Amino acid sequence: MDVTVESTEQVGQDERRASTHEAQSAAAPSPFPPIADYAFLSNCHTGALVAPDGGIGWLCIPRFDSPSVFGTLLDRQSGYFRLAPFGMSHPTARTFEPGTNIVATTWQTPTGWIVVRDALTMGPREEADAVTPHTRPPADDDADHMLLRTVRCLEGTVEVELICEPAFDYGRTPARWTLVGDGRHAADATGADQTMRLQTDLSVGIEGNRVRARHVLHEGEQVYCSLSWAEGLASVQDVEEATARLEATTRYWRSWLGGARLPDHRWREQIQRSALVIKGLTYMPTGATVAALTTSLPETPGGERNWDYRYTWMRDTTFTLQALHYLRLDWEADEFMQFVADLEPNDDGALQIMYGIDGRRDLTESTRDDLSGYAGARPVRIGNGAFDQRQNDVFGAVLDSILLHTRRSQRLPRRLWDIVRTQAGCAERVWREPDQGIWEARGKPQHYVSSKLLCWVALDRAARLAEIRSDPDLATRWRGGAEEIKQDILAHGLTADGVLRQHYDTDSLDASTLLAALFGFLPHDDERLHSSVLAIADELTEDGFVLRYRTDETDDGLSGKEGSFLICSFWLVSALAIVGEEDRARDLMERLLRVASPLGLYAEEFDVETGRHLGNFPQAFSHLALIEAAARIVIAEQRDELF
Repeated sequence: MDVTVESTEQVGQDERRASTHEAQSAAAPSPFPPIADYAFLSNCHTGALVAPDGGIGWLCIPRFDSPSVFGTLLDRQSGYFRLAPFGMSHPTARTFEPGTNIVATTWQTPTGWIVVRDALTMGPREEADAVTPHTRPPADDDADHMLLRTVRCLEGTVEVELICEPAFDYGRTPARWTLVGDGRHAADATGADQTMRLQTDLSVGIEGNRVRARHVLHEGEQVYCSLSWAEGLASVQDVEEATARLEATTRYWRSWLGGARLPDHRWREQIQRSALVIKGLTYMPTGATVAALTTSLPETPGGERNWDYRYTWMRDTTFTLQALHYLRLDWEADEFMQFVADLEPNDDGALQIMYGIDGRRDLTESTRDDLSGYAGARPVRIGNGAFDQRQNDVFGAVLDSILLHTRRSQRLPRRLWDIVRTQAGCAERVWREPDQGIWEARGKPQHYVSSKLLCWVALDRAARLAEIRSDPDLATRWRGGAEEIKQDILAHGLTADGVLRQHYDTDSLDASTLLAALFGFLPHDDERLHSSVLAIADELTEDGFVLRYRTDETDDGLSGKEGSFLICSFWLVSALAIVGEEDRARDLMERLLRVASPLGLYAEEFDVETGRHLGNFPQAFSHLALIEAAARIVIAEQRDELF
């Protein structure tokens, strides 16, 4: 049976769940592989997810936010590409090749062993990129705009099968195939104004909307296939060239990683993998970082909490800069700051909460009702309707990142100073107003404590930047504004027990108040801060993992429950370390590291009941928070060793 086709019974079950929002376990039997079982490939222009059976479950070309050409992640008939043993679906082992975003999958069959290597290749580039033009200075190495797969027979004989069945525009347009040249080793797939070229040393045949090949490999034999969307459809001509391109890609990733400062610590491997994920989610032409590779992977199994995360959130800026500067990846940090400096603000001067990776402002949301959704989770969303929400946290995130970058680079460019003035002015104007909060709630605006807190961050950091710029008048003004906000939060944002609350009209908890510790809102030994952190740890957790908030206590405009948020759990690690609860911080960190995917990746959420990952994948925010949490503990341990 073709593994891309669901049974009629399963489709019916998914549709019923989607229409009634019936509770569904993340571990329910499904033809959709668990989210955490996918491997991640990247060429810093786009990314791919590889399922355990060897199928490409997600690939958008030519860039992260383009329509998908392989999309079985969201619908089992929305494009499929597999190179693996015929008749087998479960490999023996899968690993990232050390220091890279290249995946090696080892298969044992009844007759032999093979290893498959998958990569979105990168290498030296001499000419300007016409496929995804750069606004930043091009690097010496860049994307080849090619997915490359090789198979080597280690022992015995193995029959391998190649199936390539693109479906353009999120599965809407099946491919039209034509053979290229005189042989049967190249074919072009066309649809929705796109063309890709498949090149292989296997003999292919066209079967409707797909190309297929079968071949028995003998010990020591190696074959390849490449899929190119580069200008001129440049493709790989033989297995020697395929090997050379993989070697160039390996050199690229290891050379890049060699420029990072990685601690000699037991968590070195996890920090390194998170760094590779963050780099892999960076759009090299502009320096922007996408929040995640995917759209519409559900936060609630079978539910409606499904969002498109292939954009850049301004609140990520400070966490991105913290991680990059901690790892001493200063070039990437500067690229990201230059992207922020290029962004066009709203008419009132405020930056939006999110932008496209090319800086575009309009991210109008639509739904694709023709797609089944991951395991029946609908709707499938393209775009993100929260782009024009009012979220007052954006100003603090941007200005904290500018202060971090200024201290590291020892200079404050004029173009960044202009942002400081406009965003500080916005924070001064709006901090008293309600908003949708950091979690983009689609309910009634509220006086969220975290939003007030980030406005305090905005004016506090602006005052420090004004001092660096030797502007005492502005420094005094902004410092006074920051103090006014702080006193307002302390007067209205604390419960009777001295715990920071979600917003001014509730005593409910919210994990975003952990940012009070991370941003230094109160001294580390302040009892109110200590009580707030422990309240989150003890009362807003499931089996020790942190919820954003309790959905039955929060008007977020949506139905259904959600899993624990991994970023919030990593924030709790950092906050516990800050308030002196280092043993609890270390214990939670170890638990979080144990729930990583088999390949060391994290989605947005973790379902404690089933041990499954939920939400878009891999999630930049989760990996950024991992790096920060690890850094706080590593630095504390190294400090203790000195005294």
